[in-house]
Amino acid sequence: MALEVKIYARNGVLPAHASQGAAGLDLRADSLHRAAEYYAGEADTIGTGVHVAIPAGHVGLLFLRSSLAKRGFRLANGVGVIDSDYHGEIKVALYYSPQGMEPGTIAPGERIAQIVVLPCPALEVVGEPDVDALGSTARGDGGFGSTGRGVPDLSPGADALPGQVGLFNTKEGA
Repeated sequence: MALEVKIYARNGVLPAHASQGAAGLDLRADSLHRAAEYYAGEADTIGTGVHVAIPAGHVGLLFLRSSLAKRGFRLANGVGVIDSDYHGEIKVALYYSPQGMEPGTIAPGERIAQIVVLPCPALEVVGEPDVDALGSTARGDGGFGSTGRGVPDLSPGADALPGQVGLFNTKEGA
């Protein structure tokens, strides 16, 4: 699949994979004229100078580079979503939340984010007034953290689930 890209960046660098197995294309800080210093709790939006045409039926997901996360930066919106009908400049909203009080810096041209393009089918939303009509599952309406409760004991000799052979047992009663 090809990704059409228009570069308005001063540095003229195309988004690129950092390694052969990299999932994302790196995006660089282009709107900075000099290194920018950030203090705890500060946020900023940094332009990349890159415009893309995400193929129809796909979405671009914008993630922070791990090197910035190690230094206390976060994406202000968690994950950026770039719809296939958006062709404007990709901008990265950063929030600085270091463990200490030292300022953090972003240099012009520094790799600050990566875009991953994934299939995103158009869904038809069908309203159902009766929640019970959705059917039932073992999880039901259990929400946050509900699948982590009652975790079976997987230690040697223990039953994986009540009435079942344990993970490390080879036969009943072993």
